[in-house]
Amino acid sequence: MSIGIVPSILSADFTRLGEQVREAEAAGCARIQVDVMDGHFVPNITMGPLVVEAVRRSCTVPIEAHLMIVQPERYVADFAQAGADVIIVHLEAAPHLHRLLQQIKGLGKQAGVALNPATPALLLDGVWELLDLVLVMTVNPGFGGQAFIPATLPKLAGLRRLITERGLACDLEVDGGIGPQTIALAAQAGANLAVAGSAVFNQTRAIRENIKQLKDLS
Repeated sequence: MSIGIVPSILSADFTRLGEQVREAEAAGCARIQVDVMDGHFVPNITMGPLVVEAVRRSCTVPIEAHLMIVQPERYVADFAQAGADVIIVHLEAAPHLHRLLQQIKGLGKQAGVALNPATPALLLDGVWELLDLVLVMTVNPGFGGQAFIPATLPKLAGLRRLITERGLACDLEVDGGIGPQTIALAAQAGANLAVAGSAVFNQTRAIRENIKQLKDLS
């Protein structure tokens, strides 16, 4: 079974955003990811709830809001109201992680936690019962188009073992530098979802061809 492809609209053509989201859904993507950056937690500034609303009007697949922001507890309700189905927060930005995940679940949404490349997986101990998804960053967050960090693969594999051994209903997602050369590595290490930006919206081939290639190679 091939890995689920989650196109990141950070790499999309924003003059054709709705059209490209619809193309990705028609091509069989698993979800759509909206990368939210605030210029504080990461150096870049991107998009907010209004973009989630626009994507929600353009597709029926689940939408992930990946919050690369400080004080995410102030904004999760806005993204939930905008139509995000999965809200992903960074462990590094959430000193009260258990409470934040409870907040997301209380909004009726799936809760995810993202881990930067240097963040150990053991820091998730104590919140597993609240997790619907763990996102392993395979680049340092903040910009699209970065090179995959191979040193993150053992963490990914360790998380897959833990999820399997405990029988957890938790997706394991990978994000960063995912493309034709790296997606098989992520799948072999245990990811069942892979975020891809420039590999999907690269303008050189049709979106459906890019998604098919990634599925076939995984």
